[in-house]
Amino acid sequence: MSLKYLNELEMKLLFSICFLVFVATCANAQLQTKKIAVFVIDGIVVTGYVDHGAYLNFTGPNVSYTRGKSKLIFGMLPSLRFKLDSGTTKNSPIFPSLGVGLTYAYKKLVLQVPLYYNAKTTVSNGKWAIGVGIGLRFTK
Repeated sequence: MSLKYLNELEMKLLFSICFLVFVATCANAQLQTKKIAVFVIDGIVVTGYVDHGAYLNFTGPNVSYTRGKSKLIFGMLPSLRFKLDSGTTKNSPIFPSLGVGLTYAYKKLVLQVPLYYNAKTTVSNGKWAIGVGIGLRFTK
């Protein structure tokens, strides 16, 4: 269901429920007395395959859930994409890109499923491309 079909009262109710869930989550987080671990370095480097080319990315802004030695991340993926064009006009073989995706880290091993958008051109429509990658997690 699209948000444009909701009336004003339904929108207020929806936003009120979202706000209450957010406040309850924050209050619950403040009541817990868990030990906080501080990392000077907590980064992930991933390389993989997407849309007939390769990519190298680093996790960017994200929402993550950590439990034990596992970490699940959903967020932005600032990347360098590597792809050779086969047509008469060619783009640069290395270009920056921003993706979005799901990343799972266990200890130092990382598996990733990114999504990148390929813009519309004169010969093809714009579309999302799904990829797969493997990488390393660095914590200090």
